[in-house]
Amino acid sequence: MLEFIQLLKQRYQSVLNQQGNEARRTLYQLRIDQLILAEAFIRKGQLLNSSAVQPLQVAVIGPTQAGKSSLVNVLLHTEAAGVSPLAGYTVHPQGFCHGISLADCHDLPHYFGRFQQLQQSQLSKERYDCYSLTELNSASPYLPHGVLWDTPDFDSIDSATYREGVIRAIALADVLILVVSKEKYADQSVWEMMAFLEVLHQPTVICLNKLTEGSENLLTHSLQEKWRLARSDDFPSVVPLLYETQAGAPLWSVTQTALLQQLAQQVSHKKQARFTQELLQKHWHAWLEPVRAEHQCIADWQILCHEIMQAALDSYQRDFLNHPHHYETFQHALAELLILLEVPYFAGFLAGARKALTWPVRQLMKLSSKRQHITNSSHEVALLKQIAEHTLIQLTDKLLDKAEQHQQNDWWKALNSVLRTQRIHLLTDFSAAANTYHLNFQQDVEQTAQQLYHKLQQQPLVLNTLRATRVTADAAVIAFTLHTGGIGVQALVIAPAMLTVTSMLTESAIGSYMHKVESELKQQQLATVKQSLFIDSLIKQLLALPEQLSTLTYFNISQQSLDAAERQLTDKRHGLRLL
Repeated sequence: MLEFIQLLKQRYQSVLNQQGNEARRTLYQLRIDQLILAEAFIRKGQLLNSSAVQPLQVAVIGPTQAGKSSLVNVLLHTEAAGVSPLAGYTVHPQGFCHGISLADCHDLPHYFGRFQQLQQSQLSKERYDCYSLTELNSASPYLPHGVLWDTPDFDSIDSATYREGVIRAIALADVLILVVSKEKYADQSVWEMMAFLEVLHQPTVICLNKLTEGSENLLTHSLQEKWRLARSDDFPSVVPLLYETQAGAPLWSVTQTALLQQLAQQVSHKKQARFTQELLQKHWHAWLEPVRAEHQCIADWQILCHEIMQAALDSYQRDFLNHPHHYETFQHALAELLILLEVPYFAGFLAGARKALTWPVRQLMKLSSKRQHITNSSHEVALLKQIAEHTLIQLTDKLLDKAEQHQQNDWWKALNSVLRTQRIHLLTDFSAAANTYHLNFQQDVEQTAQQLYHKLQQQPLVLNTLRATRVTADAAVIAFTLHTGGIGVQALVIAPAMLTVTSMLTESAIGSYMHKVESELKQQQLATVKQSLFIDSLIKQLLALPEQLSTLTYFNISQQSLDAAERQLTDKRHGLRLL
């Protein structure tokens, strides 16, 4: 599941960079944030499973200039966090170990993934994919033992550049401290963030900073209303922080000394797997909306390809297999039959031709040459290539129609561009496949001739009549001329002698059998053309065209990957521990 979430996030980030629609950009950025949160929360589950004991993690979060870093110093009882009157001074997650050592946090690099752990002094605004972890020697009466995180703001214009670090630190936290000032507590960004984090089920405390005495009751009531509108869980404790002018820092009330210790007691990791599943299920449908839209386009494309294939096969049947003047394959089989008959006037010539050949190598070479000549002169091969070209023209027209019908989805337009780019390659491959098919199918033609010959042997009267007929000898000469390259296979269809032989056989005792063999040959031919030329060649390549769409613009996540992820999502809760 973690790998799938990472893949989905990467694809969203790539697509976002190419997205021109501002509303869509905003929506995709929200989903990226949700995916970062999900990835981090899954990693937290892995962190908890890797060791029975993990240090407590407390994160101080809030909008810009709310006084987060100042509060961190108050809680730590030391000036560990850097403070500045300038907005956006803190741009990296900075963790401070209170009552524990750095060795107790040895698993954190795995949690933060690509983020690099640096010393606090090494943090630079030139890069944001890093964090610091500092071990402190001081002790604070306000904090339980663990790591206290000072985090960047989440609402400034620049926060988009370091937002991932904020989300990773928040997802790691067992306890949240939301810091808001009287100027910032009502900001929409604050409550969007709190709604965003509800699915993590973290014990939370709200600190109202920079207060003047007597204003806390009114502001607390307002906070309670805003919490109710943003979230469905219980309203947390509120700590009013009066501003100490001389110290330039908030004052933590003595009455709240044990508050964070009490919140730490509420922390339980037993439901981590369930909360992870809830988070994934809450956003799953929305995350996959564009992926499923692409899958629907692919399904429609597959239907379109099979419809166009059926139309091509219908043309092949109409213009070749069932065409009285173009169907040449059975005539070719009859030509092979005539060679097998060795009729008088011709047998001596055939025998002399055989003596000139050395078996088996030279005979195979001759056979290959003969078959190649027949393929080169075949009307069938030329027709199949025309059908393929016409099929691609039809597909281009249908893709343009789809693009016109779905102007909000440029998938069809992009696929049409890919098809135009690959058109020559597709036709070249189809042409080679058509030649190969025809060469190979001549073996089936020769087997058909053998089948007819064996049937004739069972009818000696018909066989002897054929051998004694001058017309048969003339047709045999035509057949042999075909073998030696003197005429093309299409000439057999209109050769008078061949037509006469065909009529003689049709009217003979094996006439009905001959019709049966011809019908079976056509069926076999249609099945072979469908499989070898269309399904295994043209359609296979057409169905693969969506894979060539740019991953910078499209998600290109396979149905198999999605199905595998959804199987994990619907597993029993304990299965999520394997994520």
